[in-house]
Amino acid sequence: MEPTVLGGKLASGLIGPLVRKLFVTGGPGAGLVDRPVRLTDLVSFRGEKRTLGEKEVRRLAGRLVGESLGSPGEPPFPRDEETAVAEALAARLLSLGDLDMDDVQAVRLGHRALADRLRRQAPEAGDGLSADARHFLDSATEWACLHVLEFFTRRSAFVARTLVEQARGQAELIAKVDELITRIPRPDARDTAFERRYLPYVAERHDHLTIYGIDLRDAPDRWPLEVAYLTLEAVADPAPGPDPDSVPGEDPRVRTTRMPADEALEREPRVLLRGDAGSGKTTLAQWLAVSAAREGTRVPFLLPLRTLIRTGPLPAPAAFLSAVGCPLTPPDGWAERVLAVGRGLVLVDGLDEIPEADRHTTRDWLRGLLGAFPRNRWLLTTRPTAVRADWLAREGFLELSLAPMGRAEVATFVHRWHEAADAPEYEQPLLDSLHTKRDLARLATNPLMCGLVCALHRERRGYLPTGRKELYEAALTMLLARRDRERGMGTVEHPGLGEEAQRDLLQRLAYALVLSGRTEMTLGTAEAVVERALPTLAPAAGRGDAAAVLRALLLRSGVLRKPAEGVLDFVHRTFQDYLAARNAVEQGHLDVLTSRADDAQWEDVIRMAVAQARPGERVMVLKELLAAGTPRLTLLALACLEHTVALDPAVRAEVEDRAAALIPPRTTEAARELAAAGPLVLELLPGPEGLTAEEARGVTVTASLLGREEPEGALAVLRRFRDHPDLGVRRQLVGTWNRFGTATYAAEVLDHLDRDRLYLSCETPGQLAALATMRPWSELHVSGSHRAEDIATAVPEPDAVTTLHLGDNLWLKDLAALRRFTSLNRLSLGNCPFATGLDRLAPLPLTELVLDPVADLTGLRSLPSLTWLSLVQELPGKDLTEALPAEAPLGFLFLGRDSTASTGLRGLAHWRTLHTLSLGPLTTELTEDDWREVTALPRLTHLYVNAAILRDLPASIGRMPELPGVEVLRVPAMDGTEHLAALASRLPGVHTVTLWTRPGHSFPLSGVRPLFPHADVTLEKR
Repeated sequence: MEPTVLGGKLASGLIGPLVRKLFVTGGPGAGLVDRPVRLTDLVSFRGEKRTLGEKEVRRLAGRLVGESLGSPGEPPFPRDEETAVAEALAARLLSLGDLDMDDVQAVRLGHRALADRLRRQAPEAGDGLSADARHFLDSATEWACLHVLEFFTRRSAFVARTLVEQARGQAELIAKVDELITRIPRPDARDTAFERRYLPYVAERHDHLTIYGIDLRDAPDRWPLEVAYLTLEAVADPAPGPDPDSVPGEDPRVRTTRMPADEALEREPRVLLRGDAGSGKTTLAQWLAVSAAREGTRVPFLLPLRTLIRTGPLPAPAAFLSAVGCPLTPPDGWAERVLAVGRGLVLVDGLDEIPEADRHTTRDWLRGLLGAFPRNRWLLTTRPTAVRADWLAREGFLELSLAPMGRAEVATFVHRWHEAADAPEYEQPLLDSLHTKRDLARLATNPLMCGLVCALHRERRGYLPTGRKELYEAALTMLLARRDRERGMGTVEHPGLGEEAQRDLLQRLAYALVLSGRTEMTLGTAEAVVERALPTLAPAAGRGDAAAVLRALLLRSGVLRKPAEGVLDFVHRTFQDYLAARNAVEQGHLDVLTSRADDAQWEDVIRMAVAQARPGERVMVLKELLAAGTPRLTLLALACLEHTVALDPAVRAEVEDRAAALIPPRTTEAARELAAAGPLVLELLPGPEGLTAEEARGVTVTASLLGREEPEGALAVLRRFRDHPDLGVRRQLVGTWNRFGTATYAAEVLDHLDRDRLYLSCETPGQLAALATMRPWSELHVSGSHRAEDIATAVPEPDAVTTLHLGDNLWLKDLAALRRFTSLNRLSLGNCPFATGLDRLAPLPLTELVLDPVADLTGLRSLPSLTWLSLVQELPGKDLTEALPAEAPLGFLFLGRDSTASTGLRGLAHWRTLHTLSLGPLTTELTEDDWREVTALPRLTHLYVNAAILRDLPASIGRMPELPGVEVLRVPAMDGTEHLAALASRLPGVHTVTLWTRPGHSFPLSGVRPLFPHADVTLEKR
């Protein structure tokens, strides 16, 4: 059905009655008032005379649209847009009440101008509709306005003669317009038919990613774009500015300074996107074109300038498709019609890939297009140094720069690459290498270099270390020559500046930076370096002044960049180190490198120099490193071995033997000393295969200590040990969580650990939140101030928790929330001084409880299932039976500090199940009555007496009776001054004595063993 059916069949018969419903009945007669009636007073859904609500207006619009779709013939627009069209029409009709004009003014304005005013009153109405639907909406709005004006002429306060003349004219106008509408053709059907062929062509044509310059065996160079593409961030100048095209007096545009790159054109209609070589500019343009083509939101035109510039003058819209080699022929004027109504997505790629002289012409070409077709979306891509800042600012372009890939983006890219290459077995080893090898990580910060690393890693069957030199060589060859050549560009800025000439200049610049200890230099300094080098180059490369040659290097090498005005640096530090090392080898400056070996900043330069040096030079460098005799330089020598192929076997063996004394570390102290050598160590740490449990613990301690300095590399090492069965290794892995990203460490290490005899410590809200992402933990230690409710709700499966320790928590008050842990049998509260409500825990199967201290102990008697109890604060009452749960089958009881201040040990004999009594550093002496309570315990076999009682309360031991049933004695916190004779004489049946020292104290056992002639006496240092 053609859209004109509405005008021909419904305009007079349906719209007129509907329009009359929009206005209040009655009103002023001709000439009876001296003020005209405003539209706001006439419209029935506005003001005091409101008789028709917004709901009714929307119903009328829906009826109008529904009648149009229900008429015979082809529908005027897709039926699935019926609701959206009705909403848009209703929004425009509702805006009548917002127009500030009287009926006479409306009539003079005319129906088309009135319709235009309604469109501007509701500017968002119709967004997202198809072309046919928008065409129908505009036509329906005009027809409605025509009948609105006709209605006004019949009821407005005009004089009778004028009213009649206007009515006649308006009636004739209605008839003519109705007739005209029936003749208006719909948008060219040929355009629609062509777009049905063109959009799938664009989606298919650009739905792949090509990695130029890579011809490695078995490495794919083309893959589906939807598999390879990943969203990168684009960064803008943080200072927002006004829109150059804005109307005076309007608010300036507030522009987001950081956004996903593929959303930039959704927020800004015109974007100039800068990015280094291989950063993903072209891939982003392809993605936008494919997405638009598949979604049908806009008609994409992907225009690579390097292609357009070869075909002659830059094309007009009619020649867009032929200029880029599209085999489809559009209808005459199709591109102009698309752009004229603002349906186009114009993606102009590679401003840097055309000669500098053509860039001014390109800007004029763009300005002409923008002036003729301003309502479209425009993206222009370029390398950072190709044009100055604000090059298109007057045309309203927002300038963005692609940010380097972060850790998550690199991991995603690597995963998708290996998925597309059907090589999943190489994925995780490569990620580990990227995390532990700093130079690799610095290299793989954009899709191009990441793809190269993936390809080389796969070609070498998953082993990159010996291929590091080849990696840099392949990368430089690709960036300096092959990529441009294979894209059909040649060397556009300086035809004589070939790959070798570029390498020579880059080496000199890199070496100058390394010698100065910097990563940036001024352009003036760089020009001076180039100036000195030009006479040594081939005649073709040496032509021109240093400034021009340096500009060519900046623009096309892909290795240099200008991070700020007047400043130069290398896009990757690893390129600087590699090229500087190459220059040092060629110039015979290896002694300069070894003289700086103590400086960690020179590590990578030395390693790259050894890789490129001749065999004799390698021996010299390695022997000088070993001669220093320091662990760090010994390890540096070991790190150099992975870059060497030909080397004196005696020197290689010497390096390996010296390093074997350091790696793997076999004690915690050795691990600390090894970590002091710095992040270089991470690349050299072995395991877990072939390591003893002690060595595995040493490696994990070393990596943990380096976690803050080099978290990604340390994480890659620790990840290898996550399946290790040793409890010490697993405890080390759990205990170092706070050195790493909370969520990442939880996912990559903690969630894989065997939970047997292992507890998880949480301190921060982020760590608590991470519990929801992991398999359940049965033992949890939560430190810091958290509300009980937050702790309980953070655990997704609270019934899985059997042990809970809460420490240093000043926010913990009512313990009732802990009842969610229905399987909890061990609870410890350490320094939770405001905790109350122990009686609320009675429903739980608690068997072990540690309180140190809490606000209120009165509820302790309500816990009848306790078998293990530890207390330090003063107990209420005069007898233990008044404070402790009388029905509890206690087997272990610890009483420390002030706990016995009021009660002593009175009533202790009540718990005849007690087998272990542990007395801490009490502050009150024990009486003979207290000790009689102890002698009345029939099952007591273990007695622990803190050494502070021996030192500070000797009278307590003097009153102690003989306890023949005690078999095990432990005395913690000794400093060697204690007298154990009195204690030993009271324990005739003891057969095991364990003495623990205070931190920093030690003493011989020679004077202790004779006191316990029938016991095994041991000393444990703390």
